[in-house]
Amino acid sequence: MNYAAPENNALSPSIQIEPKILYFGMPVILVTTLNEDGTTNISPLSSSWALGHNLVLGMGFGGKCIENVQRTPQLVINVPDASLWRQVEKLAPLTGKHPVPDYKAQSGFRYEPDKFAAAGLTPVPSATISPARIAECPLQIECEVRNVTIPEYAPFFAIVETQAISIHAHPGIMAGGNHVDPSKWNPLIYNFRHYFGLSSALGHTYRAEV
Repeated sequence: MNYAAPENNALSPSIQIEPKILYFGMPVILVTTLNEDGTTNISPLSSSWALGHNLVLGMGFGGKCIENVQRTPQLVINVPDASLWRQVEKLAPLTGKHPVPDYKAQSGFRYEPDKFAAAGLTPVPSATISPARIAECPLQIECEVRNVTIPEYAPFFAIVETQAISIHAHPGIMAGGNHVDPSKWNPLIYNFRHYFGLSSALGHTYRAEV
């Protein structure tokens, strides 16, 4: 979907607003973690950033994802492309927590022990850690959890610091060697609770290798 900029955008005065959420265009990730019984849970997230091979995730505290990583500090960051938005949305109202916490039940969540089947996704074994990867996601990053912080100013959230251990990519998005071809890679973007893909390329930084 192409984005049309508002007319006279540079000259438009700003107004003060109070939005409920600040997901102003972030990649969707599907985080897989290990359940107590050895199965794999899937949690859609839209709060993440990377610095080198270190990735920081924002998780809701009290959910199955943070519970799992606190017990088994491993996870896979599976990065879907835009074509998978329907599968991601099928996961959105599901939780691996049983019984469903009251605050989630009030928001329409329901318990689902097999999220792979529910979303029509395929588990594949990871190379270095226990949680499974998601075969359909073009990028799959196996990580070890290095630190979990529950901020005093936002006790309902957890800041999870991870380190990438093994990285997998579909050949179709590669430009040869270890380089992802950005013209072939179209990550799913969560933009104020709507799903978007990327527009056509506008240019590239002087450091671009492809």
